[in-house]
Amino acid sequence: MKARKIDNNVFWVGAVDWDRRLFDSLIPLPDGTSYNSYLVRGSEKAALIDTVDPSMTSFLLSRLDELGTTKLDYLIANHAEQDHSGSLPAVVDRFPMAKVVTTPKGKKMLIDLLRLPEDAFITVEDGEQLSLGDKTLRFIHTPWVHWPETMVTYLPEDRILFSCDFFGSHLAMSSLYTEDTARLCEAAKAYYAQVMMPFRAAIRKNLEKIQPYRIDVIAPSHGPVHRDSACILRSHQDWVSDALSNSVVLPYISMHGSTQLMADHLADALTERGVQVQKFNLAVADTGKLAAALVDAATVVVGSPMVLAGAHPSVISAVFLANALRPKLRFASIIGSYGWGGKMVEHITGTMSNLKVELLEPVLVQGHPREEDLQALERLAEAIAAKHHEAGIG
Repeated sequence: MKARKIDNNVFWVGAVDWDRRLFDSLIPLPDGTSYNSYLVRGSEKAALIDTVDPSMTSFLLSRLDELGTTKLDYLIANHAEQDHSGSLPAVVDRFPMAKVVTTPKGKKMLIDLLRLPEDAFITVEDGEQLSLGDKTLRFIHTPWVHWPETMVTYLPEDRILFSCDFFGSHLAMSSLYTEDTARLCEAAKAYYAQVMMPFRAAIRKNLEKIQPYRIDVIAPSHGPVHRDSACILRSHQDWVSDALSNSVVLPYISMHGSTQLMADHLADALTERGVQVQKFNLAVADTGKLAAALVDAATVVVGSPMVLAGAHPSVISAVFLANALRPKLRFASIIGSYGWGGKMVEHITGTMSNLKVELLEPVLVQGHPREEDLQALERLAEAIAAKHHEAGIG
């Protein structure tokens, strides 16, 4: 991709990473990602908003060269994480007169992470502005989106919000925009789930904070640019709300088929009672899709066989992830099979201490499920449907 024009004297100069499949050695990237950087030229001064992952520095510099950029006055660092800030040292070397503009907390973190000199910085307070001549950059502090130092940059003349990780998605594309709203929404929800959901209360406050601004375009630092800002704003407002869907997320794993049979039977029983089920076989599941399913689900039911007197390690990993992401779940339960005994329930519940859920009666069976065990699963499905109804869910 070459540099792309977004508006008058506003350009995308980032990089698309088609081949990256794992982010932070943790988050799966089935569709790759992008690192978006933006050049804003005013009548008097020019600013670069965010940089790119250090592995992609050459792409950023070549796009600046392509646009004939010989002078930059400001390097805006909305967020200190290295996938956005990692190319700053190279850009500072290329444009030594440019000042790095960030929050006071951002300055300290960038010095710690990148060893930039202290005199390279200008810090800005919440609401402060910088003039580029006929264009203005306004800085809005948005702490805990998703680090404590974050801010977004607003360009009022063109009604563009440069939001960094806010409203992002891990989605590599050849075009700057996409008309495939379903695919974008799925990617954005997975991104929100894995990056932003633990900070849901802070995200809600920051959504309220940007509400007074007239925003036509949202330009995040990952994924496509949003020309329909209302759609992505509305989605985030739904995700951070307390509203729940009439759905159960069912992550499970089975070693010899017993837990698989239980998961299948429970899913059918819930479906018959009008409750949507999203099953995830943890032997093959994409954890990003699992995280996205947890965003607005009312209930999680964890399925595991007993392994050395505890839960299966893949199950504990999934529960640990859910515990860290802190979704707005209301109810939880556990199903599974064991051979001779153990403390699987205690193992799982001890790993979900952050989840403020009501634990419904687990269903554990010794060996292969019998008819009475399947009836216990029917009763669990009935209890879940009743709890959802009592809570006004669905």
